[in-house]
Amino acid sequence: MSEILKIIQERHSARMRFDPQRPVGKEDLLQILEAARWAPTAHNMQNFEIIVVDDPELISTIGKVKHQISKTFIRENCRQLSFSRKELMAKKTGILAAMFPRSWTTPGAKVDQVAIPLSRTIQGSPTLLVVLYDTKKRAPASKGDVLGMMSLGCMMENMWLMARSLGIAFHVMSVVSATGVESKLKSLLHIPRHLKIAFACRLGYPVPARGKYLRVRRDVEDFTHYNQFANKGLPWLD
Repeated sequence: MSEILKIIQERHSARMRFDPQRPVGKEDLLQILEAARWAPTAHNMQNFEIIVVDDPELISTIGKVKHQISKTFIRENCRQLSFSRKELMAKKTGILAAMFPRSWTTPGAKVDQVAIPLSRTIQGSPTLLVVLYDTKKRAPASKGDVLGMMSLGCMMENMWLMARSLGIAFHVMSVVSATGVESKLKSLLHIPRHLKIAFACRLGYPVPARGKYLRVRRDVEDFTHYNQFANKGLPWLD
């Protein structure tokens, strides 16, 4: 197996607490940013800016910003969950319900709209990367700037794989782009109006280190079609 494929297979979301006393090395951080620099972007627009946040006081202030769990998220999240390892292995998509609070995994359950501080997501991370989308750098003839969004995804993946190769845990925080949260963070970080927060990444080292959780993927023959859609799979895999 090639080294790059091994890194791809080992990449995962680190949803656990990080050690706030173990900083990410400056050289390692520079390599992660260099990986972002060389990400493919539509029309080479390079439609992103990145704010590196490692000031403990600033991270603590960011952690005090609160958000509420979207009812839409709860409803749609329930549809995608598996409630046993056997079910997840059979479906080959989605994640285990056990990774969420019970109230988030029961269809129709009443969910208290309690404001949750971002510190619950940051979980001790010593470094945050806040990724900004530059609305002035749109890919030509891309309705809704779909190609621009794809470019941000490429950049995210580049950073994630580099972090994995360096042994640094990586977790994407999508909550920072929520309307109420974004406006507060833009004020805290002095972000210009034309830049939008796309996502943030928390970097660090888990403490204590936890075992791997069950990760599944469809087999290649489950999603490939040969020459036309009706021909499922690849003939040389038979």
